[in-house]
Amino acid sequence: MALLALLGCIGAVLLAATAVALLAAAYRLGLLYRLLHKADPRSPRYGGELVAEVLKAHGVRFVFALAGGHISPILVASEKLGIRVVDTRHEATAVFAADAVSRLSGRIGVAAVTAGPGVTNAVTAIKNAQMAESPLLLIGGAAASLQKGRGALQDIDQLSLFRTLCKACVSVRTVRGIVPALRQAIATAQSGTPGPVFVELPIDVLYPFHVVEKEVGGAKSARGFRGKLVQWYLQNYVRNLFAGAWVPRDVTPLPVKVPLATEDEIQRCAELVSRATKPLVLVGSQALLPPTPAEELREALEALGIPCYLGGAARGLLPPESPLLLRQNRRDALREADLVLLAGAVCDFRLSYGRLFGRQTVVVAVNRDRAQLLRNADVFWRPRLAVQGDAASFVVGLARRLGGYSCPRDWLGGLREAEQRKEKANREKAETPTPQHLNPLDLLYRLDALLPPESLLVADGGDFVGTAAYIVRPRRPLSWLDPGAFGTLGVGGGFALGAKLCRPEAEVWVLYGDGSLGYSLIEFDTFVRHKTPIIALVGNDACWSQISREQVALLGSNVACGLEYLAYHTVAEALGGKGFMVGRPDSERLDAVLRAAQDACRHGHPVLINALIGKTDFREGSISV
Repeated sequence: MALLALLGCIGAVLLAATAVALLAAAYRLGLLYRLLHKADPRSPRYGGELVAEVLKAHGVRFVFALAGGHISPILVASEKLGIRVVDTRHEATAVFAADAVSRLSGRIGVAAVTAGPGVTNAVTAIKNAQMAESPLLLIGGAAASLQKGRGALQDIDQLSLFRTLCKACVSVRTVRGIVPALRQAIATAQSGTPGPVFVELPIDVLYPFHVVEKEVGGAKSARGFRGKLVQWYLQNYVRNLFAGAWVPRDVTPLPVKVPLATEDEIQRCAELVSRATKPLVLVGSQALLPPTPAEELREALEALGIPCYLGGAARGLLPPESPLLLRQNRRDALREADLVLLAGAVCDFRLSYGRLFGRQTVVVAVNRDRAQLLRNADVFWRPRLAVQGDAASFVVGLARRLGGYSCPRDWLGGLREAEQRKEKANREKAETPTPQHLNPLDLLYRLDALLPPESLLVADGGDFVGTAAYIVRPRRPLSWLDPGAFGTLGVGGGFALGAKLCRPEAEVWVLYGDGSLGYSLIEFDTFVRHKTPIIALVGNDACWSQISREQVALLGSNVACGLEYLAYHTVAEALGGKGFMVGRPDSERLDAVLRAAQDACRHGHPVLINALIGKTDFREGSISV
């Protein structure tokens, strides 16, 4: 009896285990879901339409792409819903353009690239977005899930490429999974510390049922048990792909979570500021992130009345004539200050890793990201108060707490005097002729004098652009775009494209070095085709000057740094734009050429000004490694 009971128990356990295994297999094959949700083989609808519906519901106005069969359904469906599809000549440009849209509009920027090489071409641009904390959505085409690892066209492990670069990476395996995956990915990109997300959409979740069935559904008739089993599996696979595909789903945005400082943290900072005699504020790009409007942040800085240095996307936050705005002598000001508020600024190479503060300086750091908040704090500096939260709302709250506060006038007056002395010295350098060609400082001062209030500047280069950062003054908030901490060359074409589409009324200037121009010169074709007139000013010194300066001094060779004074303006003309070349003989009419470029741009032509420039010592000691 005991043996029979034992055998009965074993049988019951095996039966239960078998049932569980069968249920698990049925779940994995989608059989359980299909009991309630059927696939409709006759439906003309396709997954690309669901992608477009989600994007439309999230306020997406542009999808940047380079055409590929893996993503065609997304592009076609987006166009039908009124989303403008902007095709570029390189996938990196598409991602850079989406990055610019994200920074300028506060909405998610979107790029779609085809499988394999299309995805790998986007890697650098995605890394740049990650380090610049730009929320954007990269949609990547892919081989059908069933064909992965079987030698399908352009099939690679794409998720592994982006796991260290993106906040989230997901591959969608069914049509019904498209909407929830995209909604969650967009919310993830915009929440906390923003950044890029990657959503892989295999080709079989994007095309209509009859197309997918024809490609991967197997033969209509099969012989033998093995053949029939394979046929059943393939047909079940296709039906599971489309089961419940067209059930109505919520496509509206999910809540975005933004970390905020506590009232106690704001109060503690207010107390520190009120006791300071030499306070200073450094505003970084992160402070321009939503949800706080840039104008509200500007008003808060003006109410505080504390002298400010603005970096990255924060350039232009204060108007050029603001008495609080400082651009020169930052190193000296940081050493002299007794309190420094880092509002989204980071102690990386841009602040000499935190070595610029005086020994007794009280440092208050505010940043959404904890790693950035405390970068190098254990080595060169230590914050008196470290706040993990949104920098802009913190500054607004601080200004409210310090109503009636007045920054010591002698401190601000001394900084203004030093600023004016440095500006005067720069003007004198601009008036000094270079050994050949145009003086780049003089060229940039003349550009600055002609910029209209509705101008937007894109920075893509090394030495010439580094000079421009001290000379050319952005006129309004969110009117300066540079790559950010990664220092990527090649952002110019994409940034300018996204900027002009976001702000068609703005006069968009791209400040190029002749080296960086090589990455996106072909996008003049894109500017022409999509009627996005911009002006490119190329500082052409026939050299990778930022590298050459130190390489020659330290190693005695200019190898790999020399270029030629090429006729880049004729390339722009060949692509349908307008071109100008200026050199020393054109110095007297330089203003007229700049105005002619502005006029051509107003008439709908993208313009390239090829400015031959000489060498100066203005950038001696600048960082190149």
